[in-house]
Amino acid sequence: MSATSELFDAARAVMEKAYVPYSKFPVGAALRTSDGQIFAGANMEVASYPEGWCAETTMLGHWHMAGGGPIDEIAVVAERMDEITPCGGCRQRLAEFTRPDTRLHLCDQNGVTKTVTMGEILPLGFRADLLK
Repeated sequence: MSATSELFDAARAVMEKAYVPYSKFPVGAALRTSDGQIFAGANMEVASYPEGWCAETTMLGHWHMAGGGPIDEIAVVAERMDEITPCGGCRQRLAEFTRPDTRLHLCDQNGVTKTVTMGEILPLGFRADLLK
């Protein structure tokens, strides 16, 4: 099994744990750090819609609480949409912790179908260094 397949499998598996009683739109996301660790998360909704959180946000929370580390690649998968991309807010969240050359794998139900970089998906994102 390739490293990219393993990342897809982690995103796909965690998508099954999504809590989406309102939209019925489960999403899973997984990242791999440079030391090979994988962290995953699914989206969760609450009755005060849209106050839930995205799969990428959950994934980043798990990653950060475990100590973080350089992120090399990310995979995102949705049950009802092929090649789903992170929403605008999640693109910015991901950009906070990745590099412009970090790979973002877009998936269908069988695996990775397209790979882009964070710089391609958010070319003019808000940069934290501007706040210093």
